[in-house]
Amino acid sequence: MKVIYGAENKHNFIKPTGVGLGNFDGLHVGHMALIDKLIKESEQSSLDSVVYTFSKHPENIIRKELFTPLITSTRKKVELLERTRLNYLYFEKFDETFSRMEPKEFVKDILVGRLNMKLAVAGFNYRFGYQGQGDTELLYKLGKELGFTVIVIEPVMFGDEVVSSTKIRSYILDGDMEKVSAFLGRHYSVAGRVEKGKRIGNTIGFPTANIYPEDYLVLPCNGVYITKTLVDSKMYPSVTSVGYNPTFGGLDNISVETYILDFERNIYGKEIEVFFISKLRDEIKFGSAEELINQIENDVEITRKYFDI
Repeated sequence: MKVIYGAENKHNFIKPTGVGLGNFDGLHVGHMALIDKLIKESEQSSLDSVVYTFSKHPENIIRKELFTPLITSTRKKVELLERTRLNYLYFEKFDETFSRMEPKEFVKDILVGRLNMKLAVAGFNYRFGYQGQGDTELLYKLGKELGFTVIVIEPVMFGDEVVSSTKIRSYILDGDMEKVSAFLGRHYSVAGRVEKGKRIGNTIGFPTANIYPEDYLVLPCNGVYITKTLVDSKMYPSVTSVGYNPTFGGLDNISVETYILDFERNIYGKEIEVFFISKLRDEIKFGSAEELINQIENDVEITRKYFDI
């Protein structure tokens, strides 16, 4: 899979393409159904498959006062899509100038003119062009006019709910990681470099790996979670606290503090990835270190039972 950043690379698509359209934040089970359909249809028609998306959430450019935190970083999108047979992942730079492009101009100049699109695959609620004026009905019309086929993917349901990035974001903020995992098709994760904190964990017998994820990513609500942590390509059972460490005076910034079970290596400066499985409890301010230690011991015991270790 080749990754292209539109603002920096004017790649020449000589071979006709099938293009998957959308923001694809989260790459949830609905998105992956669309991408799977794109890849299969493109292969059958001898087209190169392209996922066309944005490096920034469009709403964060259009509605600056209503910041939308992301579910998936650009790096994570690349990692997940590299596991498929997709030919190209194209990140467009979405800025104010781009946001004012009329729907037909976008399709004609960008999708057909630049990407050589012969097949468009979009979700049922896909919108495009200035103020989202374009919809799938217009896409069908432009396909007949400009010579490309359109496939619209119906919503993917989980029970009686439509799987969507908005709902996943809401469930993450609620700490409902079981529902998040069902909608994503994988455990939600955040990554970061391990930094030195106050080293309080060491003094109470539970040393933690502390990371401060990018502030544009949505974090689970403050609390303690059963997690697993990826270190040097190996996964370890872990217990993770998201919050401000109120028992010991608090932190200035929210942190993700992970106690990796049966793990004694020094990993300061290393990149780790924490996968959230289930919420154990809310963040609590304890009256003493002893109370906190007792609670952590209980959290660890529940986690051991979960992993059967």
